[in-house]
Amino acid sequence: MSTRPAGGETDSSDVAKEQLIADFKSVMTDAEALIKATANQGGEALAAVRTKAEASLAAAKDRMADTEAALLARAKAAAKATDVYVHENPWKSIGISAGLGLLIGFLMGRR
Repeated sequence: MSTRPAGGETDSSDVAKEQLIADFKSVMTDAEALIKATANQGGEALAAVRTKAEASLAAAKDRMADTEAALLARAKAAAKATDVYVHENPWKSIGISAGLGLLIGFLMGRR
């Protein structure tokens, strides 16, 4: 098990994944609305396309739910690892936090 605290590159990729999930949910909502709007339209070809689109959306929703669950599990694991690290290394954690606070204060004071 790694004692390294969560952060750095992982945070930005998690944010990007969360944004991708949100965008994909929006696309799925729009596609569902389009399918419902064309429900009264006739024709075998349109019915076949609508059925295929509904099946694709259902599969995409299932994959998205799995991805979202995996992302949540990783976030919980990262939070737990951070908690363990801080409890195992309290003085080091305080020192790192103080150093980051000083650095941020110094950079903000220069503006």
